[in-house]
Amino acid sequence: MASENGCGLCKIKVDKIGVKKGTDVLLSDVSFELHCGELTALIGVNGAGKTTLVKSILGEIKHQGTVSFESHCGQKLSKITIGYVPQHLDFDRSAPISVEDFLMIGRTVSPVCFIKKKKISRELDEILETVGCKDLKEKRLGDLSGGELQRVMLANALYPTPELLILDEPVSGVDASGSEKFYEVISDLKQHYHMAIAMVSHDLGIVRDYADNVVLINKSVLKSGNAKSVFSSDEFSQSFYSLSKEAEE
Repeated sequence: MASENGCGLCKIKVDKIGVKKGTDVLLSDVSFELHCGELTALIGVNGAGKTTLVKSILGEIKHQGTVSFESHCGQKLSKITIGYVPQHLDFDRSAPISVEDFLMIGRTVSPVCFIKKKKISRELDEILETVGCKDLKEKRLGDLSGGELQRVMLANALYPTPELLILDEPVSGVDASGSEKFYEVISDLKQHYHMAIAMVSHDLGIVRDYADNVVLINKSVLKSGNAKSVFSSDEFSQSFYSLSKEAEE
């Protein structure tokens, strides 16, 4: 995974995104920007539309509005590389598949049980080292802790190096130590690879500590800005009630 002094992307513009399911409005007129070298947290109560928004950005569901990409020189880009870390990975924990096997899938036309290409294997070593789990390469996927598995999924999302990295509740169910290690890696990625990062999170402490920007959503954008300004807003208080005091402490 080569270091980036600055990628070609400048910003991702989410413009007037709307999603309906039958007569139900899931999102309405959602607009904001994601910038390289910044972590933007998407927060809101359950059912606010955060997952729907992520699926819209990924192009997985039909929506109104646009998601566009712009280079540093103002040129429109037709597409970018997006890495995605889901909240959960559904797999058979008893399956005899190693971390290397998991990361190799899709990167070679040959079955991973028959051949491991040296060039790809070296690249995977580099990625695993980047996320702080090179020593897990030969470990069985089903034997990983929650924090280890999330970092392996992050490694998977980093090949090829994305210009936009999307994290959907990435440390849900992970202990405090695993969560801290994960976000240390994220901070390093933001600093050294200058990628734009969008994170869905219910952990307001994590958002306060790591996010450069916060977008508060409930079907539409209620408030955006830095964590302090969003957490101290009336919109935040009305959305979270008793959680607002906890977030400010």
